[in-house]
Amino acid sequence: MGSFILRRFLYAIPTLLLISILTFIIIELPPGDFLTSYISQLSASGESVDLATIEALKYRYGLDKPILFRYFIWIWNMLHGDFGQSLEWNRPVKELIGERLLLTFLVSFFTLMFSWIVAFFIGIYSATHQYSLGDYCFTILGYIGIAIPNFMIALVLMWIALAYFGQSVGGLFSPEYIEAPWSFAKFIDMLKHLWIPVIIIGTGGTAGLIRTLRANLLDELNKPYVITAIAKGLPKRKAILKYPLRVALIPFISTVGWSLPGLISGETITAVVLSLPTTGPLLLRALQSQDMYLAGSFIFFLSILTIIGTLISDILLAWVDPRIRFE
Repeated sequence: MGSFILRRFLYAIPTLLLISILTFIIIELPPGDFLTSYISQLSASGESVDLATIEALKYRYGLDKPILFRYFIWIWNMLHGDFGQSLEWNRPVKELIGERLLLTFLVSFFTLMFSWIVAFFIGIYSATHQYSLGDYCFTILGYIGIAIPNFMIALVLMWIALAYFGQSVGGLFSPEYIEAPWSFAKFIDMLKHLWIPVIIIGTGGTAGLIRTLRANLLDELNKPYVITAIAKGLPKRKAILKYPLRVALIPFISTVGWSLPGLISGETITAVVLSLPTTGPLLLRALQSQDMYLAGSFIFFLSILTIIGTLISDILLAWVDPRIRFE
């Protein structure tokens, strides 16, 4: 197992290098750069553009250098813990991401737990009670959850809360706690607001996992080894939990590789609609304004999490499914 993990780490090095190159090229592909967008905004607002200031900014951020030179400077600085300076915010990228990292992790982690727990129990119930009234109800709810985008659910919920209850469901804090320093009272206030984005963001993923688990478990329950085990007197509950469920859980485990970057990026559009202070809207803004150091560092960080998550997923799959080997 140790050699398996070592090989995966060695494979990850060229993968990350290739991802960093592609990331930087894609960010640089749109015409112009951050200063082009900055000048356009100034001109649109009727403000004058100081050419001397523009040239100074180009020199400061290395925008007057070739793309290859900027890439190597970016990589070299990242290896030394410096992710660069955000062009738009004029602050270190590390600070900007760090400020929103904890809140993003909390929202995404509880969303992940909500999706897995709900999908686990409903998926097992639907498979073991096929074509029952409960199975039909959960099937309809699952299709609705898959069909309706999360941001649409957020908009409908916000309208209902405001129109009928006079309450705003946006954000993670009450107005008096938004700028307040962290305290136990602020933490409790966050927990009171946290369930709203957790349910909204988790709806689509939960619905998909329910359908996947139900289909896989039904496929296993109809196989000869399960039918034979029950015919020989093995209790049905034990016959289901011992082997079929382990195989049906493989889709849950295989999504770990996607879940880790999801813990950081979150549902960007839903976060924008709900005014969540997470990293998703920050990444979207960086891409729109061509803030190359912020956007590039963000995407590169998510790529690292994807590779780590894939490694964890492979190890767990080998542990759950004996058909998978490390060699």
